[in-house]
Amino acid sequence: MKNLKEIRCGEVVRVVKIEGTGAVRRRIMDMGITKGCDIFVRKVAPLGDPIQVTVRNYELSLRKADAEMIIVE
Repeated sequence: MKNLKEIRCGEVVRVVKIEGTGAVRRRIMDMGITKGCDIFVRKVAPLGDPIQVTVRNYELSLRKADAEMIIVE
């Protein structure tokens, strides 16, 4: 399994679990990213921050630190 930060542009992955606790985990879940949802990686900035994704037809930007907490397959 990989984290979302390791996924390349144009790939669709499914969330297996979200690591982290407290406010960070809640912020990720408030974006609509939950276990079992599909994420399409649209664009990754040259230095890897931010990562632009599509989740449930919404376009989001994730910080690299947040993307490392999202485990995908």
